[in-house]
Amino acid sequence: MTPATVAAPAPHAWLGGPSPFGLALPDARPTPGTLYAPRGVHLTADALIVADTGNHRVVIWHDPAALSDHAPADVVLGQPDMTSEGPGLLFLPTGVLVHEGRLVVADAWHHRILVWDALPETPDAPPDLVLGQPDAASTTEACGPRRLYWPFGVALAGGTFWVADTGNRRVLGWHGGIPEPGRDADVVLGQPDLVSRGENRDGPPAADSLRWPHAIAGCGEDLIVADAGNHRVLAWHGPVTAERPADAVLGQPSFSSTAEVPHRPQGPRALRFPYGVATRDATLFIADTSNNRVLLVDDLPATLAAEPQGAPVDGVLGQRDLDGCGENRWDSVADDSLCWPYGLAVHDDLLAIADSGNNRVMLWSVPR
Repeated sequence: MTPATVAAPAPHAWLGGPSPFGLALPDARPTPGTLYAPRGVHLTADALIVADTGNHRVVIWHDPAALSDHAPADVVLGQPDMTSEGPGLLFLPTGVLVHEGRLVVADAWHHRILVWDALPETPDAPPDLVLGQPDAASTTEACGPRRLYWPFGVALAGGTFWVADTGNRRVLGWHGGIPEPGRDADVVLGQPDLVSRGENRDGPPAADSLRWPHAIAGCGEDLIVADAGNHRVLAWHGPVTAERPADAVLGQPSFSSTAEVPHRPQGPRALRFPYGVATRDATLFIADTSNNRVLLVDDLPATLAAEPQGAPVDGVLGQRDLDGCGENRWDSVADDSLCWPYGLAVHDDLLAIADSGNNRVMLWSVPR
Protein backbone atom coordinates (compact mmCIF):
# COMPACT_ATOMS: atom_id res chain seq x y z
CA MET A 1 0.00 0.00 0.00
CA THR A 2 1.24 3.47 -0.80
CA PRO A 3 1.71 5.20 2.59
CA ALA A 4 -1.07 7.64 3.43
CA THR A 5 -0.06 11.21 4.06
CA VAL A 6 -3.09 11.57 6.34
CA ALA A 7 -1.31 10.56 9.56
CA ALA A 8 -2.23 7.42 11.49
CA PRO A 9 -5.99 6.96 10.92
CA ALA A 10 -7.55 4.91 13.73
CA PRO A 11 -11.08 3.95 14.84
CA HIS A 12 -12.43 6.42 17.41
CA ALA A 13 -15.96 5.18 18.28
CA TRP A 14 -18.43 2.50 17.15
CA LEU A 15 -22.05 3.74 17.03
CA GLY A 16 -24.67 1.03 16.69
CA GLY A 17 -25.10 -2.34 18.30
CA PRO A 18 -22.17 -4.61 19.18
CA SER A 19 -21.51 -7.84 17.28
CA PRO A 20 -20.97 -10.60 19.90
CA PHE A 21 -21.30 -13.40 17.33
CA GLY A 22 -19.09 -11.91 14.64
CA LEU A 23 -22.03 -10.27 12.85
CA ALA A 24 -23.48 -6.79 13.29
CA LEU A 25 -27.19 -7.50 12.87
CA PRO A 26 -29.90 -4.90 13.52
CA ASP A 27 -32.18 -5.37 16.52
CA ALA A 28 -35.74 -6.42 15.73
CA ARG A 29 -36.84 -3.17 17.37
CA PRO A 30 -34.89 0.09 17.23
CA THR A 31 -33.25 1.51 20.33
CA PRO A 32 -31.37 4.75 21.03
CA GLY A 33 -28.09 2.91 20.49
CA THR A 34 -28.78 0.77 17.40
CA LEU A 35 -28.92 1.45 13.66
CA TYR A 36 -30.29 -0.36 10.62
CA ALA A 37 -28.48 0.16 7.30
CA PRO A 38 -27.49 3.81 7.85
CA ARG A 39 -26.60 5.54 4.59
CA GLY A 40 -26.02 9.21 5.34
CA VAL A 41 -23.89 11.09 7.86
CA HIS A 42 -22.92 14.67 8.61
CA LEU A 43 -20.50 16.06 11.20
CA THR A 44 -20.28 19.46 12.82
CA ALA A 45 -18.24 20.54 15.84
CA ASP A 46 -21.29 19.95 18.03
CA ALA A 47 -23.29 17.14 16.41
CA LEU A 48 -23.23 13.92 14.43
CA ILE A 49 -26.35 13.52 12.29
CA VAL A 50 -27.12 10.05 10.87
CA ALA A 51 -29.74 8.96 8.36
CA ASP A 52 -30.77 5.68 9.98
CA THR A 53 -32.23 4.61 6.67
CA GLY A 54 -33.66 1.18 7.47
CA ASN A 55 -35.44 2.55 10.55
CA HIS A 56 -36.88 5.51 8.57
CA ARG A 57 -35.46 8.05 10.97
CA VAL A 58 -32.67 10.55 11.55
CA VAL A 59 -30.75 10.33 14.81
CA ILE A 60 -28.49 12.97 16.34
CA TRP A 61 -25.62 12.64 18.79
CA HIS A 62 -24.22 15.69 20.56
CA ASP A 63 -20.47 16.30 21.05
CA PRO A 64 -19.17 13.68 18.57
CA ALA A 65 -15.53 13.99 19.66
CA ALA A 66 -16.47 12.73 23.13
CA LEU A 67 -18.58 9.75 22.02
CA SER A 68 -17.77 6.24 23.23
CA ASP A 69 -18.66 2.89 21.66
CA HIS A 70 -22.40 2.10 21.36
CA ALA A 71 -23.43 5.44 22.87
CA PRO A 72 -27.20 6.16 22.67
CA ALA A 73 -28.39 8.94 20.40
CA ASP A 74 -29.72 12.16 21.93
CA VAL A 75 -32.46 13.09 19.43
CA VAL A 76 -34.64 11.21 16.91
CA LEU A 77 -36.56 12.67 13.96
CA GLY A 78 -39.17 10.93 11.84
CA GLN A 79 -40.44 8.74 14.68
CA PRO A 80 -42.36 9.58 17.86
CA ASP A 81 -39.71 7.91 20.03
CA MET A 82 -36.46 5.90 19.91
CA THR A 83 -38.18 2.50 19.68
CA SER A 84 -40.61 3.11 16.77
CA GLU A 85 -39.91 2.37 13.12
CA GLY A 86 -41.61 2.26 9.72
CA PRO A 87 -42.30 4.95 7.10
CA GLY A 88 -43.94 8.08 8.41
CA LEU A 89 -42.56 11.59 8.04
CA LEU A 90 -39.47 9.93 6.53
CA PHE A 91 -39.26 7.05 4.04
CA LEU A 92 -35.70 5.71 3.63
CA PRO A 93 -33.87 9.00 4.32
CA THR A 94 -30.35 9.12 2.92
CA GLY A 95 -28.44 12.39 2.62
CA VAL A 96 -28.10 14.75 5.59
CA LEU A 97 -26.49 18.16 5.86
CA VAL A 98 -26.23 21.11 8.24
CA HIS A 99 -25.71 24.48 6.57
CA GLU A 100 -25.65 27.73 8.54
CA GLY A 101 -27.41 25.94 11.40
CA ARG A 102 -30.18 24.53 9.19
CA LEU A 103 -30.73 20.75 8.94
CA VAL A 104 -31.35 19.32 5.47
CA VAL A 105 -32.59 15.74 4.98
CA ALA A 106 -32.94 13.94 1.64
CA ASP A 107 -36.19 12.04 2.22
CA ALA A 108 -35.36 9.80 -0.70
CA TRP A 109 -38.41 7.60 -1.18
CA HIS A 110 -40.78 10.48 -0.58
CA HIS A 111 -38.93 12.24 -3.43
CA ARG A 112 -38.34 15.42 -1.47
CA ILE A 113 -35.91 17.45 0.62
CA LEU A 114 -36.91 18.51 4.13
CA VAL A 115 -35.37 21.54 5.84
CA TRP A 116 -35.43 22.50 9.52
CA ASP A 117 -34.33 26.07 10.24
CA ALA A 118 -32.48 24.90 13.36
CA LEU A 119 -31.18 21.54 14.51
CA PRO A 120 -34.19 19.97 16.27
CA GLU A 121 -34.05 18.89 19.90
CA THR A 122 -37.40 17.03 20.02
CA PRO A 123 -38.89 14.33 17.77
CA ASP A 124 -42.06 16.31 17.04
CA ALA A 125 -40.29 19.30 15.45
CA PRO A 126 -41.87 19.71 11.99
CA PRO A 127 -39.76 20.70 8.98
CA ASP A 128 -39.90 24.35 7.97
CA LEU A 129 -39.49 23.77 4.20
CA VAL A 130 -40.35 21.02 1.73
CA LEU A 131 -38.48 21.01 -1.60
CA GLY A 132 -39.17 18.78 -4.59
CA GLN A 133 -42.93 18.46 -4.10
CA PRO A 134 -45.77 20.89 -4.80
CA ASP A 135 -46.88 20.72 -1.15
CA ALA A 136 -46.06 19.03 2.15
CA ALA A 137 -48.58 16.21 1.60
CA SER A 138 -47.30 15.10 -1.83
CA THR A 139 -44.78 12.25 -2.18
CA THR A 140 -44.81 11.31 -5.88
CA GLU A 141 -41.76 11.11 -8.13
CA ALA A 142 -41.42 13.38 -11.15
CA CYS A 143 -38.85 15.05 -13.40
CA GLY A 144 -38.89 18.79 -13.90
CA PRO A 145 -37.13 22.04 -12.95
CA ARG A 146 -38.01 21.63 -9.26
CA ARG A 147 -39.24 18.01 -8.94
CA LEU A 148 -37.25 15.02 -7.68
CA TYR A 149 -37.06 11.24 -7.98
CA TRP A 150 -35.05 9.43 -5.29
CA PRO A 151 -32.87 12.33 -4.14
CA PHE A 152 -30.06 10.57 -2.29
CA GLY A 153 -27.37 13.22 -1.77
CA VAL A 154 -27.23 16.87 -0.71
CA ALA A 155 -24.27 19.25 -0.40
CA LEU A 156 -23.21 22.90 -0.37
CA ALA A 157 -20.26 23.51 -2.67
CA GLY A 158 -19.02 26.73 -4.24
CA GLY A 159 -21.97 28.66 -2.77
CA THR A 160 -24.45 26.39 -4.58
CA PHE A 161 -26.90 23.94 -3.02
CA TRP A 162 -26.59 20.63 -4.87
CA VAL A 163 -28.94 17.63 -4.94
CA ALA A 164 -28.10 14.22 -6.38
CA ASP A 165 -31.47 13.54 -8.04
CA THR A 166 -30.57 9.91 -8.43
CA GLY A 167 -33.70 8.48 -10.02
CA ASN A 168 -33.64 11.20 -12.67
CA ARG A 169 -29.92 10.53 -13.38
CA ARG A 170 -28.90 14.12 -12.79
CA VAL A 171 -27.49 16.61 -10.30
CA LEU A 172 -29.39 19.84 -9.69
CA GLY A 173 -27.92 23.07 -8.34
CA TRP A 174 -29.43 26.22 -6.84
CA HIS A 175 -27.09 29.19 -6.60
CA GLY A 176 -27.02 31.12 -3.35
CA GLY A 177 -27.74 28.21 -1.00
CA ILE A 178 -30.89 26.40 0.06
CA PRO A 179 -33.74 27.69 -2.16
CA GLU A 180 -37.27 28.61 -1.27
CA PRO A 181 -39.98 26.17 -2.41
CA GLY A 182 -41.13 26.60 -6.01
CA ARG A 183 -37.83 27.91 -7.35
CA ASP A 184 -36.47 26.20 -10.47
CA ALA A 185 -32.95 24.78 -10.35
CA ASP A 186 -30.27 27.03 -11.83
CA VAL A 187 -28.00 24.20 -13.06
CA VAL A 188 -28.48 20.63 -14.23
CA LEU A 189 -25.59 18.20 -14.73
CA GLY A 190 -25.92 14.86 -16.48
CA GLN A 191 -28.87 15.85 -18.69
CA PRO A 192 -29.27 18.32 -21.58
CA ASP A 193 -32.18 20.12 -19.87
CA LEU A 194 -34.41 20.15 -16.81
CA VAL A 195 -36.99 17.69 -18.14
CA SER A 196 -34.80 14.84 -19.47
CA ARG A 197 -33.95 11.82 -17.30
CA GLY A 198 -32.32 9.18 -19.55
CA GLU A 199 -29.65 6.91 -18.09
CA ASN A 200 -26.36 8.24 -19.50
CA ARG A 201 -28.53 10.50 -21.67
CA ASP A 202 -29.93 7.38 -23.36
CA GLY A 203 -26.51 6.71 -24.85
CA PRO A 204 -23.02 5.52 -23.97
CA PRO A 205 -21.31 6.91 -20.86
CA ALA A 206 -19.53 10.19 -21.40
CA ALA A 207 -18.17 13.20 -19.55
CA ASP A 208 -21.61 14.83 -19.60
CA SER A 209 -23.70 11.83 -18.51
CA LEU A 210 -24.66 10.16 -15.23
CA ARG A 211 -26.13 6.79 -14.39
CA TRP A 212 -26.57 6.72 -10.61
CA PRO A 213 -25.30 9.92 -8.98
CA HIS A 214 -25.41 9.44 -5.24
CA ALA A 215 -23.19 11.82 -3.27
CA ILE A 216 -21.67 15.26 -3.77
CA ALA A 217 -18.77 17.17 -2.25
CA GLY A 218 -16.83 20.32 -2.97
CA CYS A 219 -13.16 21.30 -2.92
CA GLY A 220 -13.02 25.07 -3.16
CA GLU A 221 -15.14 25.79 -6.23
CA ASP A 222 -14.54 22.33 -7.72
CA LEU A 223 -17.50 19.95 -7.62
CA ILE A 224 -17.15 16.20 -6.96
CA VAL A 225 -19.93 13.69 -7.77
CA ALA A 226 -19.96 9.97 -6.94
CA ASP A 227 -21.50 8.46 -10.08
CA ALA A 228 -21.99 5.06 -8.46
CA GLY A 229 -23.76 3.31 -11.34
CA ASN A 230 -20.87 4.06 -13.68
CA HIS A 231 -18.26 2.99 -11.07
CA ARG A 232 -16.55 6.36 -11.11
CA VAL A 233 -16.20 9.75 -9.47
CA LEU A 234 -16.54 12.83 -11.68
CA ALA A 235 -15.15 16.29 -11.04
CA TRP A 236 -15.94 19.70 -12.50
CA HIS A 237 -13.51 22.60 -12.16
CA GLY A 238 -15.46 25.46 -10.67
CA PRO A 239 -17.31 27.59 -10.59
CA VAL A 240 -20.05 25.39 -12.09
CA THR A 241 -22.68 27.79 -13.37
CA ALA A 242 -24.27 25.87 -16.25
CA GLU A 243 -24.59 22.39 -17.75
CA ARG A 244 -21.27 21.14 -19.13
CA PRO A 245 -19.11 18.00 -19.24
CA ALA A 246 -16.99 16.95 -16.29
CA ASP A 247 -13.29 17.83 -16.40
CA ALA A 248 -11.85 14.75 -14.65
CA VAL A 249 -12.76 11.16 -13.85
CA LEU A 250 -11.47 8.94 -11.04
CA GLY A 251 -11.89 5.18 -10.94
CA GLN A 252 -11.97 4.65 -14.71
CA PRO A 253 -9.28 5.06 -17.40
CA SER A 254 -11.54 7.33 -19.49
CA PHE A 255 -14.94 9.01 -19.55
CA SER A 256 -16.31 6.29 -21.83
CA SER A 257 -15.29 3.41 -19.55
CA THR A 258 -17.56 1.99 -16.85
CA ALA A 259 -15.72 -1.27 -16.13
CA GLU A 260 -16.74 -3.24 -13.04
CA VAL A 261 -14.39 -5.84 -11.55
CA PRO A 262 -16.43 -7.91 -9.07
CA HIS A 263 -15.03 -10.16 -6.33
CA ARG A 264 -11.37 -9.84 -7.35
CA PRO A 265 -8.47 -7.78 -6.06
CA GLN A 266 -9.15 -4.22 -7.10
CA GLY A 267 -5.83 -2.43 -6.86
CA PRO A 268 -5.47 1.28 -6.22
CA ARG A 269 -7.38 2.74 -9.16
CA ALA A 270 -10.56 0.70 -9.75
CA LEU A 271 -13.86 1.67 -8.12
CA ARG A 272 -16.99 -0.46 -7.73
CA PHE A 273 -20.21 1.36 -6.85
CA PRO A 274 -18.65 4.36 -5.07
CA TYR A 275 -21.60 5.77 -3.12
CA GLY A 276 -19.92 8.39 -0.94
CA VAL A 277 -17.49 11.30 -1.21
CA ALA A 278 -16.25 13.88 1.28
CA THR A 279 -13.43 16.40 1.35
CA ARG A 280 -11.23 18.07 3.95
CA ASP A 281 -8.91 20.74 2.64
CA ALA A 282 -7.22 19.09 -0.37
CA THR A 283 -7.96 15.47 0.66
CA LEU A 284 -10.76 13.46 -0.97
CA PHE A 285 -12.37 10.52 0.82
CA ILE A 286 -14.21 8.00 -1.39
CA ALA A 287 -16.58 5.31 -0.10
CA ASP A 288 -15.72 2.53 -2.56
CA THR A 289 -18.82 0.71 -1.41
CA SER A 290 -18.76 -2.66 -3.15
CA ASN A 291 -15.04 -2.99 -2.46
CA ASN A 292 -15.77 -2.48 1.25
CA ARG A 293 -13.20 0.24 1.72
CA VAL A 294 -12.68 3.99 1.96
CA LEU A 295 -9.96 5.47 -0.24
CA LEU A 296 -7.96 8.62 0.48
CA VAL A 297 -6.68 10.86 -2.31
CA ASP A 298 -4.32 13.64 -1.25
CA ASP A 299 -3.58 16.84 -3.19
CA LEU A 300 -6.94 16.73 -4.93
CA PRO A 301 -6.41 19.89 -7.05
CA ALA A 302 -3.31 18.34 -8.64
CA THR A 303 -5.19 15.07 -9.21
CA LEU A 304 -8.06 16.86 -10.93
CA ALA A 305 -5.68 18.86 -13.11
CA ALA A 306 -4.09 15.67 -14.50
CA GLU A 307 -5.36 13.66 -17.43
CA PRO A 308 -7.95 11.02 -16.48
CA GLN A 309 -6.04 7.93 -15.41
CA GLY A 310 -8.04 6.63 -12.48
CA ALA A 311 -7.62 7.51 -8.84
CA PRO A 312 -4.01 7.82 -7.55
CA VAL A 313 -4.79 6.53 -4.07
CA ASP A 314 -2.74 7.60 -1.04
CA GLY A 315 -4.41 5.47 1.64
CA VAL A 316 -7.13 2.94 2.38
CA LEU A 317 -9.41 2.24 5.34
CA GLY A 318 -11.26 -1.02 5.89
CA GLN A 319 -8.81 -3.28 4.04
CA ARG A 320 -5.26 -4.28 4.89
CA ASP A 321 -3.97 -3.18 1.47
CA LEU A 322 -5.19 -1.82 -1.85
CA ASP A 323 -5.85 -5.29 -3.28
CA GLY A 324 -8.37 -6.28 -0.61
CA CYS A 325 -12.09 -6.01 -1.34
CA GLY A 326 -13.89 -8.48 0.98
CA GLU A 327 -16.76 -7.68 3.31
CA ASN A 328 -15.08 -7.26 6.71
CA ARG A 329 -11.97 -8.65 4.99
CA TRP A 330 -13.86 -11.99 4.71
CA ASP A 331 -13.74 -12.28 8.51
CA SER A 332 -15.77 -11.28 11.56
CA VAL A 333 -16.64 -7.64 12.21
CA ALA A 334 -13.79 -5.55 13.62
CA ASP A 335 -13.61 -1.89 14.54
CA ASP A 336 -11.38 -1.25 11.51
CA SER A 337 -13.27 -3.40 8.96
CA LEU A 338 -16.08 -2.28 6.63
CA CYS A 339 -19.09 -3.83 4.93
CA TRP A 340 -20.78 -1.68 2.28
CA PRO A 341 -19.77 1.80 3.46
CA TYR A 342 -22.10 4.46 2.04
CA GLY A 343 -22.09 7.98 3.44
CA LEU A 344 -19.01 9.92 4.53
CA ALA A 345 -18.52 13.12 6.48
CA VAL A 346 -15.39 14.75 7.83
CA HIS A 347 -14.93 17.60 10.29
CA ASP A 348 -11.59 18.60 11.79
CA ASP A 349 -9.88 15.35 12.81
CA LEU A 350 -12.96 13.07 12.68
CA LEU A 351 -14.24 11.02 9.75
CA ALA A 352 -17.72 9.47 10.00
CA ILE A 353 -18.43 6.39 7.87
CA ALA A 354 -21.97 5.04 7.45
CA ASP A 355 -20.94 1.38 7.51
CA SER A 356 -24.30 0.26 6.19
CA GLY A 357 -23.76 -3.49 5.91
CA ASN A 358 -22.57 -3.59 9.51
CA ASN A 359 -25.54 -1.49 10.73
CA ARG A 360 -23.30 1.06 12.37
CA VAL A 361 -21.49 4.36 11.98
CA MET A 362 -17.77 4.30 12.63
CA LEU A 363 -15.96 7.43 13.69
CA TRP A 364 -12.30 7.45 12.68
CA SER A 365 -9.57 9.75 13.91
CA VAL A 366 -7.85 11.18 10.84
CA PRO A 367 -5.26 13.72 12.03
CA ARG A 368 -3.90 16.10 9.45
